Amino acid sequence: MINKRLVRLLSDGKKYIYGNIFFQWINLIANIVAIFLISGFISDTYYGNVTDAKLVRLIVILAIAVLTRVICNVASSKMSYLSSKKVKQVLRHKIMEKMLTLGNTYNEKVRTSEVVQVSVEGVEQIETYFGLYLPQLFYSLLAPLTLFAVIVFMSFTPAIVLLLCVPLIPISIAAVQTFAKKLLAKYWVMKIAGKLFRKYWGVYSELGDTFLENLQGLTTLKIYQADEYKNKKMNEEAEEFRKITMKVLTMQLNSITIMDIVAYGGAALGIILTVKQFVAGNIRLDQAIAIILLSADFFIPMRQLGSFFHIAMNGMAAIDKIFKILDLEVPEEKTMSLPGKGSIKVENLSFSYDESHNVLNDISIELLEQGMVSLVGASGSGKSTMASLLMKRSKNYSGKIFVGEVDFNEISEKSVMDNITYISHSSYIFKGTVRDNLLMAKADARDEELWDVLKKTNLADFFEADNGLDFEIAEAGGNLSGGQKQRLALARGLLHDSRFYIFDESTSNIDVESEEVILEQIKELAKHKGILMISHRLANVVSSDKIFVLEKGHLREEGTHEELLTTHGIYSTLWETQQSLENMRGV
Repeated sequence: MINKRLVRLLSDGKKYIYGNIFFQWINLIANIVAIFLISGFISDTYYGNVTDAKLVRLIVILAIAVLTRVICNVASSKMSYLSSKKVKQVLRHKIMEKMLTLGNTYNEKVRTSEVVQVSVEGVEQIETYFGLYLPQLFYSLLAPLTLFAVIVFMSFTPAIVLLLCVPLIPISIAAVQTFAKKLLAKYWVMKIAGKLFRKYWGVYSELGDTFLENLQGLTTLKIYQADEYKNKKMNEEAEEFRKITMKVLTMQLNSITIMDIVAYGGAALGIILTVKQFVAGNIRLDQAIAIILLSADFFIPMRQLGSFFHIAMNGMAAIDKIFKILDLEVPEEKTMSLPGKGSIKVENLSFSYDESHNVLNDISIELLEQGMVSLVGASGSGKSTMASLLMKRSKNYSGKIFVGEVDFNEISEKSVMDNITYISHSSYIFKGTVRDNLLMAKADARDEELWDVLKKTNLADFFEADNGLDFEIAEAGGNLSGGQKQRLALARGLLHDSRFYIFDESTSNIDVESEEVILEQIKELAKHKGILMISHRLANVVSSDKIFVLEKGHLREEGTHEELLTTHGIYSTLWETQQSLENMRGV
């Protein structure tokens, strides 16, 4: 059960495996030396040949042997730790590298939950497999051969019998693993619905997913008093997992019992033959004692390997899952950069997520190099889909997108990210300090620049009152309000200093006072940057150089605020409706 591809991938970690085996082998040699000394001493005692010099020599050499074994045990554990560390470094780096290579569209090929499980649990399983199982596998082959080479010179028959009994242990392990693998196979393979194939995560993963989903939706479950129903469903999944787990554990217990029978039986057979050889006068007393004491060492390494069988099974399953991700097809990398000049032109663009119906139909708009254009429309009209296309998060559209005279499809994703900043209502805020979150946009920014963008987004006073730029932000911005998270995301976006900005409902949770401050900053930014404003609130787009009105994926109207009001169309109706509502609310 050696995955050669994994070993090649972790070639730098092989030295730690070899080191682990070496120190275990030296430990064995020290044990053999100690046993020979003890056997000789017992023989000398029996025959009355013990002297003070022999006793002192025995004590000194035994002390050295014990110290050697202690050092080897520590060194072996160190090698195991280093190999495990290397596994985590390499595999998690490879997985992250793969996700970065796949880019924004990675979730079209693999679920985020799947990547997380593989990166955490899967890597931990392989770490154990690589750090414990593989060294033990090779050592369990080396140890019996070493002992055979020692014992064969004393007595051939016990040596050959002991050596031949050792392979019975892996044979029994293999038999158990064959059944276990069939049992576990369906629970370790992933399942994604598709026309051509169906694969699944299995009970273990589904149980974890169900628990997480119920936890995240706990409030909703309480509101609708559906928590008992969901709990019952989760218990059913848990019971199924318990049953399969018990079957595996039963198999493991049976395998251990079989291995014990083989190990003890083999050692007993070796001891019996040794005693017969001694009685027949073929070997000396000290040799007989040494063979008897070493008989168990023939089987201990392989017996230990057998106890790792579940580690090997989990490791092999995890390896398959990881390589499935690493083998995902990577789209052809584009190398062209965004032209230094030119607007972004969208011509006759149509797009569908599932090929059943278009989300966008024959759309033509232009994002100015300097100035602000806006996309407005009801929810589901396709506004955010257009933003996703401009950020290369969605592809396979029909029509054309040009930057200057260059086809958007030929521009690298990196160049797009360098030149277009996307700020949404749900932009992620990371755990860490305010400074950490802002420096993501500009690593060399001075504190003065950081405070400047915080002032522009009406956040400076809040953070000044509580540890300033070193204010600690909880995971996902948990200790900030929705509006504060949006404003911090806006501050980070402003600091990025790109050619184009896309604001996708980026002020939706912000109070009116702060919103007005931010909109003034966006208007100022539009004097020398290209701005695409996506907003359901029409008051935010009044000053736009051009407004595009979407309805159910179709471009229905375009023009300035004043021009659109005179047409008495969709925009005019939305404007009048919103104005009436805001007047009623006193906004």
